Amino acid sequence: MSVAEAAATAEAQEAGGKIRSSSLRRIPVIGVVTEDEEAQGAFKTMDLNRVISLLEKTDKDDLEEKQLKSVKKLVQCYQNGLPLRDLAQIFKILNLCAEKIENQPHFIESAFNILKLCSLPFLKKKVSDEITYAEDAANSIALLGELMKIPNSELRIQICKCIVDFYHAEPPKKHITGYQQASSSYKIKMAEVGGLAKTMVQSLGLLENQLVEKLWVLKALQHLSTSEVNCTLMMKAQAASEICAHLNDPDPSGQLLFRSSEILWNLLEKSSKEEIIQQLSNLECLLALKEVFKNLFMRGFSHYDRQLRNDILVITTIIAQNPGAPMIECGFTRDLILFATFNEVKSQNPLVKGLKFSNSYEDFELKKLLFNIIVILCKDLPTIQLLIDGKVILALFTYVKKPEKHKIIEWSAAQYEELQLHAIATLSSVAPLLTEEYMLCQGNARVLAFLEWCESEGVFKNTISQSDDKEEVIVLEIQSDILLILSSLCEHHIPRKEMFGTEGVDIILRVMKTDPTKLQSGLGYNVLLFSTLDSIWCCILGCYPSEDYFLEKEGIFLLLDLLALNQKKFCNLILGIMVEFCDNPKTTAHVNAWRGKKDQTAASLLIKLWRKEEKELGVKRDKHGMIIDTKKPLFTSFQEEQKTMPLPANCPTLAVMDVAENIRAKIYAVLGKLDFENLPGLSAEDFVTLCIIHRYLDFKIGEIWNEIYEEIKLEKLRPVTTDKKILEAITTASENIGKMVASLQSEMIESQAHQDVQSEQKVYTKIQATHKQRELATKSWENFLARTSNAKALKKAKRLQEKAIESSRYSEHPPNAVFHRTDIKGLNTTVPSGRVVTVESTPARLLGGPLADTDIALKKLPIRGGALQKVKAVKTVNESKKSVPT
Repeated sequence: MSVAEAAATAEAQEAGGKIRSSSLRRIPVIGVVTEDEEAQGAFKTMDLNRVISLLEKTDKDDLEEKQLKSVKKLVQCYQNGLPLRDLAQIFKILNLCAEKIENQPHFIESAFNILKLCSLPFLKKKVSDEITYAEDAANSIALLGELMKIPNSELRIQICKCIVDFYHAEPPKKHITGYQQASSSYKIKMAEVGGLAKTMVQSLGLLENQLVEKLWVLKALQHLSTSEVNCTLMMKAQAASEICAHLNDPDPSGQLLFRSSEILWNLLEKSSKEEIIQQLSNLECLLALKEVFKNLFMRGFSHYDRQLRNDILVITTIIAQNPGAPMIECGFTRDLILFATFNEVKSQNPLVKGLKFSNSYEDFELKKLLFNIIVILCKDLPTIQLLIDGKVILALFTYVKKPEKHKIIEWSAAQYEELQLHAIATLSSVAPLLTEEYMLCQGNARVLAFLEWCESEGVFKNTISQSDDKEEVIVLEIQSDILLILSSLCEHHIPRKEMFGTEGVDIILRVMKTDPTKLQSGLGYNVLLFSTLDSIWCCILGCYPSEDYFLEKEGIFLLLDLLALNQKKFCNLILGIMVEFCDNPKTTAHVNAWRGKKDQTAASLLIKLWRKEEKELGVKRDKHGMIIDTKKPLFTSFQEEQKTMPLPANCPTLAVMDVAENIRAKIYAVLGKLDFENLPGLSAEDFVTLCIIHRYLDFKIGEIWNEIYEEIKLEKLRPVTTDKKILEAITTASENIGKMVASLQSEMIESQAHQDVQSEQKVYTKIQATHKQRELATKSWENFLARTSNAKALKKAKRLQEKAIESSRYSEHPPNAVFHRTDIKGLNTTVPSGRVVTVESTPARLLGGPLADTDIALKKLPIRGGALQKVKAVKTVNESKKSVPT
């Protein structure tokens, strides 16, 4: 940033909308000072050039007195502020006074008084003065850093006070007519432009044994380090290493450590973090940090001390990320491991004798920070032996267990649960490096027992049901980390997979039964499911007893249920697991037996996923799912957009990368294990797609050969005749397979269309029969109505009935035969009659219920006003000569 730009920025930040209002009134370039204005605080006329020339003279004996008098007059003249237009001359006078101090000590007071003026506001006569005199202002403020070289305590302290006052600007004591105060950030911007921060850092080297002055310099640097520009300047001056190396210097006030740590924080945040880490990664700095941290850890009991201790540990953690930092050489690593584990593993080390954590927020944060730094330190292989010596695995396992009842612990329930989470996360990083110690502690058994408790016992379930989402997230992270630990330990290690056993499989199956709606809650169920699937891959696959037990407990059904959720982020991993499981001959029966929603089969689900994947990839298919381009039946839109380019032999081509980047290859592999035949529950559309899947490998091989042929053309190579014929034969064969599949698809579609027509015809025939039956029923009803409402029609129907009965009888009767009539004389009905008559029940509301015809009913119910009465039973024909009319 140029001087003018910095000045303009400062002015814009301060003035903002004030520029417009101030521009409305005219400010004279040259002001005339009247007696009234002088009384109000206007500047007196003073020839600064005369003062400068006077100070430059050295040949007269009485000159010193005149020079001191002129400087004193100058100080009195500018008691209310320094005009920007006079800055260059005033600071030149200051510099001349500073040069005379070595031989003429009386000028110390003069320089001191001028420095006090620098704490006063800068004054501008015109709005543009801040930009016009920006260079003079930057050079003048930069001079303050150079004056730190003068070996005078008072002057150095006053310079630091002046810099601190930049950040605590106060208005002028008196209003000066014709002048305005410069923006409050103007001095700060000019200090950045002038590079003041760099010279102030360099001045630290002059103050080795001068504590008071050093504290003032650190205070000034603390203010300066709030700016990114200043932090960059300080970084170039090696401020981090210079300050850190003296952290442990004696200081009864405690300000040195506080201000130094604050500056280091600002440097890490506002400048190049990598460069600052590099500056701090030396033995001297780490030894200083180590001693400071040990002192605070052992003797710091106040809130302030504990907070400062944690800040130092965070800075150390950042440095530890640098593999070149001599953490082990300085002994810091060993001490940090001790401090992290002494509360869980008893130690006789005098450093931790009598120490104990409290449940204060600072101690809780410290414990988490110690777990975190162990994760960082374990990345350095030489640290492993120190972790073994410090019994880190045993210490971490004290948190991987069910809380013991009636046992007093330092932490609250919420704190303890969060520490469990951090301990398990730390264990997931450390355990793979310390497998022997992990196994000696019966790690798998402990982890599985803890995970089973998390899943089945009431503590965590109550936490989830009664607490907020934050605690639920902690529980889920604990479970995810445990599964991650198990996966890391069991991968590629069959004996450990056998130790995982049926108990581990049961836990995984319980997690897989999680309510699918929770996967979208954002609380961590997705991560837990990913960890569970990873555990299936690492802890079950490859161990035949575990595989069989997983199948026996319907694990494949659960996998297919998850696959049916149609969540893309899980599909690839689930299909990969399915491919591996299908190597087990027992898997096929389970896959074919699965049924999803609407009786969907596994084969139908896989084919549906294939179609969805091809749609997302932009593969060309017609409305029936048929192949359009027989030369490139699998080409995606991305492959179409990319041009074929010659690549080295060890670089995968687009066709090869396509296999790994989508799920088509895995779907082909699973269906291939199911033999592509006798797949249940497939529609015609499914069979059309299945034709393509069945030939996936052939199409992919042809695609790769086409790429080879295209690369040969691009490289302008001419294969020998035999190779050329083979290449042409391969590409032709691949295209013929595409044509064959397309023809087969067409036949399937035509066959399905024919079946659809036949099915439609059957439906129409059934509809016609239904309509015919309805017509007959309607006609029968109309005839019945006619018989009941028209006497002539009834008689006609009766005659027809009798005629039909007579025509059905034998015309001759055998001798001695007794003839019995089957009809009843005088019965005016047209329906068959017999000895038994069915009478439809009278509605209950008229009879009063099933007991209406009993003596009890007659006693209880009223006699008047109703139809309730005791009636005689209906007699049959045999019992009475009279027939019952119907």
